[in-house]
Amino acid sequence: MKHIVLAGGGTAGHVNPLLSVADAIGRIDPETQVTVVGTAVGLEKDLVPAAGFELDTIEKVPFPRRPNLYMLRFPEKWAAETRKVRSILEERKADVVAGFGGYASAPVYATAHKMGIPIVIHEQNARAGMANKLGSRWAEFIGTVYDGTGLKPAKGGSIERVGLPLRPAIASLVDDLTADRSAARRKAAAELGVDADRPLVLVTGGSLGAASINRAVAAASGDILAAAQVIHLTGKGKADEVRELVGVNAGDGHVAGLGADHAGEGDYHIAEYLERIDLAFACADLIICRSGAGTVAELTALGLPAVYVPLPIGNGEQRFNAQPVVEAEGGVMVADRDLTPAWVREEIPALLDDHERLETMGANAWRYGIRDAADTMARRILDLA
Repeated sequence: MKHIVLAGGGTAGHVNPLLSVADAIGRIDPETQVTVVGTAVGLEKDLVPAAGFELDTIEKVPFPRRPNLYMLRFPEKWAAETRKVRSILEERKADVVAGFGGYASAPVYATAHKMGIPIVIHEQNARAGMANKLGSRWAEFIGTVYDGTGLKPAKGGSIERVGLPLRPAIASLVDDLTADRSAARRKAAAELGVDADRPLVLVTGGSLGAASINRAVAAASGDILAAAQVIHLTGKGKADEVRELVGVNAGDGHVAGLGADHAGEGDYHIAEYLERIDLAFACADLIICRSGAGTVAELTALGLPAVYVPLPIGNGEQRFNAQPVVEAEGGVMVADRDLTPAWVREEIPALLDDHERLETMGANAWRYGIRDAADTMARRILDLA
């Protein structure tokens, strides 16, 4: 029996790809044992057991980024957690360790290297995080979502753009769209209560929302409603502001909550969050969104044209995520500071009216996207085991 230990967690961006690969390993080789190393405070503490996998937990050991008291305590904490990791890898009889980034990955990489256990890495961002930078020097295989991550494998190892291992709901939607995109749209529209025959714009800033996107789009809602219906996912605690702006600017446009009984053309549907966002993806003609790595990878895998508005903080990694898609003419990118109501009024209705351009953007996004990343990663891991 092969024994695989997957490591990573903290955010959905790390946990979801990990679980997709875990499922693929089990599907390809049901006799293989798969367990996960994570923390007790990240999303993995709930998502991993819920998916049917055993979770071994360690403490978070962030690398010190500036001189402070924590820097003095770091060596002791690192030593303690790597000892715990060694015990886990010995108990699990690990043949291969595969990491997906996050706090739990770094001590697992370092310990596996010392134990002579082969290391595989998946990097979902255009610019790699610190844990994967550490592990890459020992990795026999690195799978990436983007080219140019800056990672280099160990001597004799390899690196390949494999794409993002897709969540089950998105992978299922890929199958539906491949089989019959029109039928998938109509089925999803019926479930959401939107008109399958009218263009639809999906606006989303993620679970927390994006205030700048919310305000710019809502303030231009009257112009958008003349061309399309809208599903606007505002993020937690941000729906009231959007409703107020839409109510002022939408004129006669009907404003409804998702799932409500409503009718009329040009509806503007507002919700904080949509559990089945795959349904909205199935109906959407255009997405207005941030350009997180997962978002970009999923939209290109689905062949959906998008207006990407990178988060204007950090080291600019969201801009790097969207750039290759824009260069492939599968989307448009606009800086956060430039996404004004005036920009939305001028650009979005014109884009919606240009059906040929939207269709071309979608086709280019599809060509850039990758849909079999989970299976590719699983086979690479199993081959090493």
